[in-house]
Amino acid sequence: MLKDPPLISIVTLNYNQAEVTCEFLESTRKLSYKNYEILVCDMASAVDPTSLIDAGNYPNTRVLVSKTNLGFAGGNNWGMRQARGAYIFIVNNDTEVTDDLLNKLLEPFGEDSSIGVTSPKIRYFFHPDIIQYAGFNAMNPYTGRTSTIGDKEPDKGQYDQSGPTFGAHGCAMLVKREVIEKVGMFPEKFFLYYEEWDWSARILKAGYKIWYTSDAVIYHKESMSVGKNNPMKVYYHTRNRILYMRRNSNPLQLFVFTIFFGFVTAPKGIVTYLLKSEFRQLKFFLKGIAWNLYSSSYSPV
Repeated sequence: MLKDPPLISIVTLNYNQAEVTCEFLESTRKLSYKNYEILVCDMASAVDPTSLIDAGNYPNTRVLVSKTNLGFAGGNNWGMRQARGAYIFIVNNDTEVTDDLLNKLLEPFGEDSSIGVTSPKIRYFFHPDIIQYAGFNAMNPYTGRTSTIGDKEPDKGQYDQSGPTFGAHGCAMLVKREVIEKVGMFPEKFFLYYEEWDWSARILKAGYKIWYTSDAVIYHKESMSVGKNNPMKVYYHTRNRILYMRRNSNPLQLFVFTIFFGFVTAPKGIVTYLLKSEFRQLKFFLKGIAWNLYSSSYSPV
């Protein structure tokens, strides 16, 4: 067990959502764990959120304002570099915490030194009895796809058993500083999407466990019906799916993925966008593929 309550640095990003961020900060007032600091990392929002957040008088909170939007990966890395905690809690600003969240996420580290990251059970805020995340299934090494355990299922206690999982959820993860020092941070080349999977893969390869903590619960304001047809989502999902496979596959796996993507995924995507007259999405889909033809898969973290 951990003897003294270590400092936890809560890192959250803000991008033109100051009111949502303040709602998150309001929820942290009920945390029973008191040894924490909060770093709100603003990604060049149109309006500096500092005055609004300062007016809320949130304890132990600093607002860090970046001159440029560093993306999810770069923004969280920027925050982690300025964090003082022995543990870093990376959390979306569109969440609301439960009172014992940090206590529950911290417990497994004192029971097993090989645990490097813990993630809570995530439920949908607007459908509080519905699960969004109860761990991840393994990434398919030939298709670059995975699935989320429990997503959109009513929570009837079927995932109340904690244990190792294949990936931490970018919405909420508590990371031991030792992991950051040995493995590095998010790969900034991804900017948005698949970065937590690349980081998770490296953490597992380094010998650490990623732990799904079933009795730790957080509520996420993401819609259950959120789509992926926004052109920028299409671009980054396509681009980063390929990039992830380039960085994390052996030669045979990458060969099979390339054949699968070239003869199944790409034709299916092109036909689907054409039939739906989604020409802008098609443009960004092809742009995501083309990016990988001209970019190295290596990126410092």
